[in-house]
Amino acid sequence: MRVLQINTRYYNGGSTGRIAYDLKQVMETHGIESYVAFGFGYESKETEKTTVYRIESDSELFISKLWTKATGHHGFNNKRETQRLLKWIDGVKPDIIHMHNIHNHYVNVRMLLGYIAERNIPCVLTMHDCWTFTGHCAYFDYSGCDKWRTGCSHCPSLRAYPKTFTPIDPSQWNYKHKMCLFAPLNITFVSPSQWLCNLQRQSFLKEKTCVVINNGIDMSVFHPTESNVRQLYGIGNRKMILAVAAGLSIRKGRDYLLKLPNILNNDEVLVLVGLGKGQADLLPKTNKVIGIQRTKTADELVGLYSAADVFINPTLEDNFPTVNLEALACGTPVVTFNTGGSGECVDVATGIVTPKGDINALLNDIRTVLVRGKNYYQGACVKKATERYNKDIQYRKYIELYRKILNR
Repeated sequence: MRVLQINTRYYNGGSTGRIAYDLKQVMETHGIESYVAFGFGYESKETEKTTVYRIESDSELFISKLWTKATGHHGFNNKRETQRLLKWIDGVKPDIIHMHNIHNHYVNVRMLLGYIAERNIPCVLTMHDCWTFTGHCAYFDYSGCDKWRTGCSHCPSLRAYPKTFTPIDPSQWNYKHKMCLFAPLNITFVSPSQWLCNLQRQSFLKEKTCVVINNGIDMSVFHPTESNVRQLYGIGNRKMILAVAAGLSIRKGRDYLLKLPNILNNDEVLVLVGLGKGQADLLPKTNKVIGIQRTKTADELVGLYSAADVFINPTLEDNFPTVNLEALACGTPVVTFNTGGSGECVDVATGIVTPKGDINALLNDIRTVLVRGKNYYQGACVKKATERYNKDIQYRKYIELYRKILNR
């Protein structure tokens, strides 16, 4: 079996790049010929030259970014780059094409999906967000828009990811073209969460099969570990509440993360990891918050997860956040808003799912976990991560899916 993955990134540059990399490794251990074509952000090693293909150069990336932001037609540029890609695919001759994120200005979706349809190549698309069945946005929770159900127009989210500055609303055009492009495909959709699979079944893609395969994590990396985090950052014996900054974006819970330190007790501290340059200046001027820049190694991040008493994720738009899984694997309970699929990995033994947008409920649930103590949750957290979210288990499900599709 020969499988080609296509994604924005590979290895680095966010969770989907890592997923594509990990899935390639798992496939190869099972004797599957595995190829990856990715947009940008990584230079293939010499040993990967025949199996890992970068779609666009840095200069092409710069131009396509400008064009896409100017027009709002994500996925409908990059003709020259896509012609080269299709020629490379001709040489690979994949049995299955597995797509991940196909927006973000690196491939021409019309050309790619047309190529797949013309050759009737079985394909899989993992929906890491909602873009596949909307006219523009990757998520619509924050805006409260449900036009994707019947037909997009007058989009309220043009300035949200994937951002565009066009004065002409492209959402209706994008929506209609996606409907036409996906219709003829022999395609199976995969969602990391049940939440997104349920939405797909209410969209114009409802006639297409959708299955749930959760994201997986590397349990050899993420596990309870002794560290000097508390001494290093002056946390001492205070209750450590860990959160990931996620660019301090509004949709990832910025407002709640900035308000929380002001209502914490003296024996509680919020540790915010992943701050970008200058973002520490935005934090409240109090000793109840500690800002940490992006970690340089996975070991640093594991040390933070392991030292924390609770991990919080006040996200307002999300699918199936990998950070929740990483915290569980390190034995740390999770408190998250009931947003998208974020709460699907959390049960009463591993944390609390909080009403979305309610900071008082968030604080109360944090304190419920802190009163019970980490030892109350730790064993169940590690057990759940090991049994349910081990990447080797999850990514073998993709291999089973490929075989099932080819045997139809």
